Amino acid sequence: MTETQDLRYPIGRFHRPVSLTTEERTAAAATLAETPARLREAVAGLTPAQLDTPYRPGGWTVRQLVHHVPDSHLNAYVRLKLALTEDEPTIRPYHEDRWAQLPEARSAPLEPSLALLESLHQRWDLALRDLAPADWQRTLVHPESGRQTVEQLIALYAWHGRHHTAHVAELRRREGWI
Repeated sequence: MTETQDLRYPIGRFHRPVSLTTEERTAAAATLAETPARLREAVAGLTPAQLDTPYRPGGWTVRQLVHHVPDSHLNAYVRLKLALTEDEPTIRPYHEDRWAQLPEARSAPLEPSLALLESLHQRWDLALRDLAPADWQRTLVHPESGRQTVEQLIALYAWHGRHHTAHVAELRRREGWI
C-alpha cells in the first residue's frame, strides 16, 4: 500500500457485515451518537490555514471534510427514514465530490455544519433507540452498492464518522498540530 492509500483509510476500509448482534447494533448506534463531539474535538483550535489544509495529498481540506460529514449523514438519515417507512426503497445517490467543491463547502465557517451534525445525530439517536428488532432488518437499495439493511447502514455511518475524524486526527499528528 502507498502512503496516500494509508492516509485515505486511517482506520481501514469499511467491510459491510452480513448482520450484527444486538450488542454490535448498540455499539454502532453509540458510535454514531458520539460522532459530533469527536469531530468537534478533532478540529478544536485549528487555524483558518490549518482548516484549509488537505488531509492527504489530493484530498479534501479539513474544512471540506467537516462540511461533508453532515451532508453525508443527512443523506443517510433520510435513507433510514425511507427504509423504515417504505418497502425496500431505491435511494438516490449524490455526488459527494461535487458537493465538496461548492463554495460554502470550501469556505464556510465550521460551526453551522458542526451544529447541524449535533442536531441531526440527536434525532438519529432517538430514532434508533426505539427500533423493533425487525426494523433493523428492513432494507433499502442503493443503485451503486445494492441492497442493504438498516443495521448495515448504521454500521457504515458509524465507521464513516470515525473514518473522517481519524483523517483530522492523523493530519494533526503528522503536522505536529496536537
